[in-house]
Amino acid sequence: MKERNDFFMKTLIAYGTKHGTAEECAEILSKKLDGEVDVINLKKKTPENLSAYDKIIVGGSIYAGQIIGEVKSFCANNLTILKEKPLGLFLVCMSDDESYIETTITNSFSSELAGHAIARGSFGGAFHFSKMNFFEKGIIKMVTKQAVKEGKAASAPDGKTDISNISESRISGFANKINLM
Repeated sequence: MKERNDFFMKTLIAYGTKHGTAEECAEILSKKLDGEVDVINLKKKTPENLSAYDKIIVGGSIYAGQIIGEVKSFCANNLTILKEKPLGLFLVCMSDDESYIETTITNSFSSELAGHAIARGSFGGAFHFSKMNFFEKGIIKMVTKQAVKEGKAASAPDGKTDISNISESRISGFANKINLM
């Protein structure tokens, strides 16, 4: 077992969110990690000195099968240093289907990052209809109606009631992997 001094370990969680679910997941994750943790919303701020971190976690919300743009840009602009650090990658999406999650990780992050990541997965997601515009609500209803038809979902949302399937156990399992790095 490797010797660590968790008190001095510093971890960055860099995330992108549109309606706040990735932010909620990042905050939950930050409380489960050892050492000092900085949580940064890439829509509001770009981390300045990535070399100051011992571990880096990157994640965000999925829209139309892709991770939010700020996350893609951050990863592309910092690919070299991200490959040098212990790395975790997470998604925030409503699907529990492992093959969808793996495909979405592969499509959302470069193959170099996806292959380098020690921890990767989905924390679940949420539909915050109160924060969505008419178009977003319509797309969600259409996509989930099709998922019900294909037997991939039990029911379609009404477009009014917020829904969450954020998984504390998935976040804890991810945090455990990061803490062992």
